[in-house]
Amino acid sequence: MGFLIFLFVLIVIFGLGGLRVINQYERGVILTFGKYSKTIEPGLRWIFIIVQRMIKVDIRINTVDIPRQEAITKDNVPVGINAVVYFKVEKAADAVLKVENYSYAVTQYALAALRDVIGGVELDTLLAEREALAAEIKKNVDVAIEPWGVDVTAIKIQDIELPAAMKRAMAAQAESEREKRAIIIKADGEMKAAENIRKAAEILGSIPGGLSLRTLETIEKLQPDPSKTILFALPIEILEGVKAIINSRKEK
Repeated sequence: MGFLIFLFVLIVIFGLGGLRVINQYERGVILTFGKYSKTIEPGLRWIFIIVQRMIKVDIRINTVDIPRQEAITKDNVPVGINAVVYFKVEKAADAVLKVENYSYAVTQYALAALRDVIGGVELDTLLAEREALAAEIKKNVDVAIEPWGVDVTAIKIQDIELPAAMKRAMAAQAESEREKRAIIIKADGEMKAAENIRKAAEILGSIPGGLSLRTLETIEKLQPDPSKTILFALPIEILEGVKAIINSRKEK
């Protein structure tokens, strides 16, 4: 009787000991005598604890930060770059059986691909086409890690740190470009103003006494201080207009 009770207790302990809970975001890889048997889905599961072992694999998107790395661009400019890798496990069995530590392996491969891609482009391309370069790095990493059952969802280049001398040179170049644009805009404005003045002068010149009247209107608007004397250089047209008036009166 005592043996039966002992056997019953042993069976209960054995049965309860084999129970496993797999969360919705996990998959269970079962090894029987060290050999892969199957991959089990989420829920309450039971394994034969003497001969079987279960390895849980998280299938959610993992985020791994690649710390700041030194890289040399194609035009020999040293830059410091850090990035973030987003990846997830697509096939739990491959992630367990084909690579020892898939998270570490993905990070190291992404780091190597980052250096390779940066080394193949010039600094201007790196600064202007960050997203395109990140997509190229992702493509290279995806091809390499596909047999591991892991998929890279995205790679983001966060910061690009330039040498201090390069920053000063780029700032000076940007300032020169701004000054150049300002000069061009100012010159363009002056050309348009000169063109408008020329057209106005042509119109006034076509009207007898037009320029003279315009000059007189300008003088009237000045309203000089009585304590000050202002000298004006009168256009020759005013003198000719006055002369014409005097001659017409003499003729009468």
